[in-house]
Amino acid sequence: MLKAIPYRYRVLALLCSLATLTYLDRICISIVGVRVKDEFHLNNEQFGWVLASFALAYALFEIPSGALGDRIGPRAVFIRIVLAWSFFTALTGLTTGLVSLIIIRFLFGIGESGTYPNSLIVVSRWFPANETGRALTWVGLGQQIGSAIAPLIIVPLAVSYGWRMPFFVNAAIGIVWILICAVWFKNFPSEMKNISEAEKQKIESGCRHNKQQHLIPLKYIFRNSTVWSLMFMYFCLQWANYFFVAWMPVYLQEGRHFSEEQAKRVIFFVFVAGMVGLLAGGFTADWFVRNKGLRFGRRFTGMTGIGMSGVLIFLTAFIHQNNIAAITLVAANACYGFCVMSSYAVCNDIARNNSGTVTGAMNFFGQAGAFFLAIVFGNIVQATNNFNYPLFVVAFVLAIGFLLWLLIDPLKQLNIPENVEKAST
Repeated sequence: MLKAIPYRYRVLALLCSLATLTYLDRICISIVGVRVKDEFHLNNEQFGWVLASFALAYALFEIPSGALGDRIGPRAVFIRIVLAWSFFTALTGLTTGLVSLIIIRFLFGIGESGTYPNSLIVVSRWFPANETGRALTWVGLGQQIGSAIAPLIIVPLAVSYGWRMPFFVNAAIGIVWILICAVWFKNFPSEMKNISEAEKQKIESGCRHNKQQHLIPLKYIFRNSTVWSLMFMYFCLQWANYFFVAWMPVYLQEGRHFSEEQAKRVIFFVFVAGMVGLLAGGFTADWFVRNKGLRFGRRFTGMTGIGMSGVLIFLTAFIHQNNIAAITLVAANACYGFCVMSSYAVCNDIARNNSGTVTGAMNFFGQAGAFFLAIVFGNIVQATNNFNYPLFVVAFVLAIGFLLWLLIDPLKQLNIPENVEKAST
């Protein structure tokens, strides 16, 4: 049965499971956030700094981790990433107060940085160009799967054994993943045992990775105007994502007065909707790229998703009925899912062999957006005692991201100066 599955799809399953684990770990602190705040007597401003410390570290180390994957291959970087985050996830369960929590979450962010740039490197090496959209969709699905199953695992563990236990369980799962990656995964199809010659030829003749193309220094990458537009757009888009992942569980319980059990159900459906949005976005983007061209396909998917997500988050702030507010949040994350992988697809479109570095740069700006969202959200709530006011700010930032898509051109590939190419040979 397993032998009938092409090797590249088995690699994709590994990437999907990695994305699932990252978000299972990442959202854990938010799902138990009310319990942590109560035990350590944290206000919303202080909890915002706990959430922001992860995003800050992730941002600072994203570009180096992506560039490292371009140079030494993603396999070694993956092992480093999961080993580090498993260690610091376990340490989160041993924290004693605000200071230790901020320090450990910062170190956790360092450990997890580079996951998605290196996942994109794998996609560029293991999949023909016409399968890139589908592959990226499954990586994105892993994020939503991890976030959706997280409350189903974390809430029962927290209720039965306390809020610290989920962190120990998540760390153990990470160790299992490391063993599988170390024993089985390889950087290139040519290094993988038992892969058929036909599949290897199909991948190597059609993938975006080009062995004749050389890595480009950062200063030349940042001369590309699409790279800058993409980075600033992703800064805006991650305000939505980090609201859903970091603040929404607390928003539901303290802002909307849902019980922990009710919040668990809403969180589950929010991220299931994200899966639906990702599948719809991948299908829609592929159809428009085939029929309307690459530029229109990427922009249509990106602008539709980020625009509608902003509108729905804006409406949520006005809605008094909790059930209707939950529905708009579900729909808003579906729209986020619809557009997010178009950002990564553009990285692949313009960067090729430098996809890890460009994705790292984009994610640096995205995590910078997450950092500011975490701080701004907590400070507004602390100052106004109102959990809906920050949603207006999130919607405004998403509107800016909507407009930035007009400046993103996936046809504008990175330029390689001849002297740079010759020097790197």
